[in-house]
Amino acid sequence: MVKESLHACHVGEFADLVEGQNHTEGCKMTDIPASIKRQAMDRNFQPSVRIGKTGVTDNVIEEIRGQLKKRKLVKIKINKGIYERDARAQIWQHLAEKTSSSIVLARGNVGVLYSHS
Repeated sequence: MVKESLHACHVGEFADLVEGQNHTEGCKMTDIPASIKRQAMDRNFQPSVRIGKTGVTDNVIEEIRGQLKKRKLVKIKINKGIYERDARAQIWQHLAEKTSSSIVLARGNVGVLYSHS
């Protein structure tokens, strides 16, 4: 398996992203049920995936896919200092695309993905 790393991600690599997006990173909020939004915002909903110094790898993406199949909602935390502030929105978008999910919440180094299927 080829290791896909976004550790050295550059802003220009994701030219289709619009800067200044809201906390949903372009996701259509109408597609996400209100109950899912409430659960994503709940402080008791703990991260189940953590992205560390190796960055976003195929293994991380596979883990997120597996969890989305089981629970439909996954909270992800990126360790501080791994990515620049400007790159995090691109990371959330990349993860959503690779896992066929939607971004429910993306604030700072924490994001929540939702699988519709």
